[in-house]
Amino acid sequence: MKVAVVIFDGVQALDVAGPLDVFAEANTFVPEHQRYQVSCVGYKAGMVTASNGMQLAVPFGFADYDEQCDLLLIAGGPQLPDFQPRADFLDWLRRQANGASRYGSVCNGAFVLARAGLLDSRQVTTHWAEAGRLADDFPQARVQPDRIFIRDGRLFTSAGVTAGIDLCLSLVAEDWGHELAVRVAKRLVVYIQREGGQSQYSPYVGVRKDEDPIIGKVHRYVMDHITDVLSIEQLASAVSVSRRTFSRMFAKYAKVTPSAFVEQVRVDTARKLLEETNAPLKTVAFKCGFHSATHMRTTFARRLNVTPKQYRARFHGVAPAQSLALETVSE
Repeated sequence: MKVAVVIFDGVQALDVAGPLDVFAEANTFVPEHQRYQVSCVGYKAGMVTASNGMQLAVPFGFADYDEQCDLLLIAGGPQLPDFQPRADFLDWLRRQANGASRYGSVCNGAFVLARAGLLDSRQVTTHWAEAGRLADDFPQARVQPDRIFIRDGRLFTSAGVTAGIDLCLSLVAEDWGHELAVRVAKRLVVYIQREGGQSQYSPYVGVRKDEDPIIGKVHRYVMDHITDVLSIEQLASAVSVSRRTFSRMFAKYAKVTPSAFVEQVRVDTARKLLEETNAPLKTVAFKCGFHSATHMRTTFARRLNVTPKQYRARFHGVAPAQSLALETVSE
């Protein structure tokens, strides 16, 4: 099977190395004549510098890669959301994708596929930090921000960095069965399928500088009254605006309903306590305004796709994430 991994200058090294190692390990278990034949393809042949400074050899420029690949993957990199590929490259990319049995992206390589029109009307994902921008810049793509990877027909897309390993393990499982994919995962010392979605890795809810001051005030009010039952009227009153104005400003700047915003603050406060304390789950639930530990568990399962107990097992003792941008998803 011919695999073409497309990389650009400034590529995320793990977006390349992860998939290549999955296919290389799989090749040790399959017949020689059926192995993955992986090629790196760039704008031109030569050396590419990854975002971490690593030098990667690229044997093919896209104009020189005249074979039809069976699997096409676009690796991500910090610059790709702003990258404007050349028209001749996008033509080549569309031809390869149309002729391949499968095609897709790792991390924000999805932006390159989107610029070629290959994500239109498809369910896709990308790194949680850039999912909102992908949805805004390419509204015809149906972005699923919390997925580790997702398949829509022949199209596969994954979340950030190490999620490319998850994606390629799923491709190996599709080609050779779950048992062989498990053997590859064991060799790489990774999960065959990790628990939960991307939300568990994203920063805590915060407020951007370009957001309306009302949102910041609401955030502070919710944090100060997190154990209270908070209604929309109460939140509007707290910032001295009418319910109508409050609802309009929330829809414009927060991009979630007030109730979803409050719930996200509760979840993130619970995340912090689970990471930094040994408090019982019932205590955490009470301090964060949940009705009960069961209510907290149900909310975690819906928002993060993991239970509070699983979250604590994974992140307890890890330095808390910094409050960056509001990364909640409209419900």
